[in-house]
Amino acid sequence: MVVASEAPFPAVDKCDASQRGDHTVVSDLDGTLLRSRSAFPYYALVAFETGGVPRLALLLLLAPLAAALYHAVSEAAGVRVLVFAATAGARVADIESAARAVLPRFYAADVHPGAWRVFAACGGRRWVVTATPRVMAEPFLRDHLGADAVAGTELATWRGRATGMVDARRGVLVGEAKAEALRDLVGDGGHFPEVGLGDRRSDYAFMSLCKEAYLVPGTPVDAVGADKLRKPVVFHDGRLVQRPTPLAALAAVAWFPVGFLLSLVRVAAGSLVPMPWQYHAYRALGVRVVVRGAPPPRPGRASGRTGALYACSHRTLMDPVFLSVALGRPVSVVTYSLSRLSEILSPIKTVRLTRDRATDAAAIRRLLAGGDVAVCPEGTTCREPFLLRFSALFAELTDDIVPVATECRMSMFHGTSARGWKAMDPFFLFMNPSPQYTVTFLDKLPPEHTCGGGGKSSHEVANHVQRLIASALSYDCTGFTRKDKYRALAGNDGIVAAPNKGT
Repeated sequence: MVVASEAPFPAVDKCDASQRGDHTVVSDLDGTLLRSRSAFPYYALVAFETGGVPRLALLLLLAPLAAALYHAVSEAAGVRVLVFAATAGARVADIESAARAVLPRFYAADVHPGAWRVFAACGGRRWVVTATPRVMAEPFLRDHLGADAVAGTELATWRGRATGMVDARRGVLVGEAKAEALRDLVGDGGHFPEVGLGDRRSDYAFMSLCKEAYLVPGTPVDAVGADKLRKPVVFHDGRLVQRPTPLAALAAVAWFPVGFLLSLVRVAAGSLVPMPWQYHAYRALGVRVVVRGAPPPRPGRASGRTGALYACSHRTLMDPVFLSVALGRPVSVVTYSLSRLSEILSPIKTVRLTRDRATDAAAIRRLLAGGDVAVCPEGTTCREPFLLRFSALFAELTDDIVPVATECRMSMFHGTSARGWKAMDPFFLFMNPSPQYTVTFLDKLPPEHTCGGGGKSSHEVANHVQRLIASALSYDCTGFTRKDKYRALAGNDGIVAAPNKGT
C-alpha cells in the first residue's frame, strides 16, 4: 500500500484521454466518478424509500456518529453505521427497486466531468470499486456509465431482508480491500488496468496496481450534462425532489407532519369548494395556479355543438383538476385506472377506460356529447422534460381539440409514483410548501390539422399535438410509452387489475 505525505499521483486533468480505445480503466465512485465525496444523500434516498420518514430520521440521528467514526477510527467504521441506518430490516427487493428507479436520477446529476472524460474514453473494460453497497450503485453504473463490472460492499441478508450488517467475507471495500477486489476482477493471468482513478488516500492501494493512476481533486466543478452520459435518465421514481443532503433531509423530516396536515386541508378544499371559487381557495392555501393562453369559449346549450376535447400533457394525477380550476368549471376526465380514494375525492367526473378501443371510444363520445372532456394521451406521467408518445384514439373522436401544456413545480415531494401506493399522490403533491401548477392553453387545432377537416390520420394529429405541447414547454418528444416507463421503474407493464390500486 502506497503511503506518502504528498499525493503520489498526478491530477486527472493531466491524463491524455486520446488513443485509449482498448485500455481498461478502474475507478472509485464517491469523489471520483461522482463530484461529492459524501455518500450520505444516496443512503438517505434508500432510507426514505425503504422505511419512510422514521428510517430517514434514524439515519440523521446516526450520521454524526458515522462522521466521527470515519475521521477518528476508520472510513470502514463510518460506512458500517450508514449501512445499518439505511438498510437494517429493509427488504432486499425494496433496496434493489430504489437502486433501479430512484438513485440514477441523483447519481446522474453528480457525475464528475474530469473522471468521466477519462472513464468514457477507455474503450476496453470499465470497472468500478467502491465502498458503497454494490446493490445501490450497480444499476446506474452499468446502465448509464457503461461499467462492465462493479465491486462494492456486499450487504449481509437473512430471509430476503438486509440485516444492516456488511458481509464478513470482505467487509467494507476500502483501502486494501479495494485492491483485493481489483485483483479478483483481473483474475489469474490477467492484466491490470492501464488507468486507475481515485480521490483519497484509501484509494492508493488499488491505484498503485494500475499502469497509470490519477487523482480527482475535490475542487468544485459543474456536473456532466445529462446528454453526455451513455444513457440519459428519462424515467425515475421516488418521493424526494431535492438531493437529500443532511440539511435537506432534516428539513423534509421536520416538515413532514406539518405538510401532511396542510395536504389534508388542501385536498378537502379541492373536494368541497365549488369549482368557480377553487382558484382563490388554492391561492389562499399557498397553491399557485398560473393560467396562460385563452381557452375557447364554452358553447351554449342551444348551439348543438359537442364539448371540446382538451389534450393535456401528463405531469401528475391532478392535471385535469387544475385544468378545471383554470377554466372555472369542471370538465370530465377519462383515465385507464385510478385509486378508489382518488376517485372519491375527485371534484370532477372521472370515467374509467377499459383498454378496449371500441368500448373506450364510445365512452368518450358519450362524454363529449354532454360537455368538455380532458384526456392525457401519454397514458402516464413523466417527470423529466420529455413527452411520451401520444395515443391516437382522441384524434379519431372529434375535431374540436385544444392542446393544453401543464407544468407542476414541487420543491420537496413528488406527486407521482410508479411503485408506491398511488392513492397518496395528491397528498404528496399538496405536502409541498408552495406547489405551483401552470396551465397553458394553446390554440384550438385548425380544421386542416384534424382527421375530419384535413383528412389527417389519427397518428398524424396525435404527433402534431405532441409537438405543439413540447414546443410550448421546451420539452423533447419521445416514442416511449407507458409500458416502457413501468418496465424501467417497476418491472411490470403498469396495468393493475385491483380496483383499489392506481397506475
